[in-house]
Amino acid sequence: MSTPQLIVPKRFGDARGWFTEVYSEPAFADRGIDCRFVQDNHSLSVPRYTLRGLHFQTPPHGQAKLVRCVRGSIYDVAVDVRAGSPTYGHYVGVELSAENGHQLFVPVGYAHGFLTLEDDCEVSYKVSDLYAPDCDGGVRWDDPTIAIDWPMPAGTTPELSAKDAVLPLLADFQSPFPYDGQPLAPLA
Repeated sequence: MSTPQLIVPKRFGDARGWFTEVYSEPAFADRGIDCRFVQDNHSLSVPRYTLRGLHFQTPPHGQAKLVRCVRGSIYDVAVDVRAGSPTYGHYVGVELSAENGHQLFVPVGYAHGFLTLEDDCEVSYKVSDLYAPDCDGGVRWDDPTIAIDWPMPAGTTPELSAKDAVLPLLADFQSPFPYDGQPLAPLA
């Protein structure tokens, strides 16, 4: 395991547009990211302020994720849910957009979610294990213990799935994720 990392791929541009390398196994290994990605996922969220999360998969099918926004912009978060971690329940958040090209690596042991900041946002992400319904889990997006400062106007209720609306609070979650000795660190 490791801690979430902000990835800022280089873009090489000319009169035609730009080119970027979004994933390279050796380059990611140099950053300490040595998971193998086995599936790519792609979502479309039509209304602004759609919130997806906070999700994870439990062992033995825990998923690391490499998340990027390919259309529009999102506020992407990772919450430490590793048992015994001194930063348990703390989060990091960052804006990912088609324009900035940034990505967020979310290791196993972190809940992940995002809020769309525009209409018609598309998010693409790699995962390190296949979807396993029996291991699907999450915690509430508005948990007061976590206190995520979602960037939306006061009084706004985000568009949620029925599943996300009834996820448990962090206090009601018994974490199966072990702490690996690396506390959550700010994104660089």
